[in-house]
Amino acid sequence: MKKYLMIGTLALAASAVAAPSFAAEFYVVRDATTKKCTIVDTRPTTTTTTIVDNGTFKTRTEAETGMKTMKVCTSN
Repeated sequence: MKKYLMIGTLALAASAVAAPSFAAEFYVVRDATTKKCTIVDTRPTTTTTTIVDNGTFKTRTEAETGMKTMKVCTSN
């Protein structure tokens, strides 16, 4: 019984440590050619899109709210 309890405790601890590294991030990016802002879930690696202002958010809802307040995204 102690063996199973120990294994369960170790599994829980391992998942708690690994969870922050898999935390989702959302980015508000602006396409240089179309001048449109979008929300993506991976950090942009191309030179045609750039992260707008401080456009990194923990949830998609936060990103949508943040995008509405960014002047470069609302001036179109």
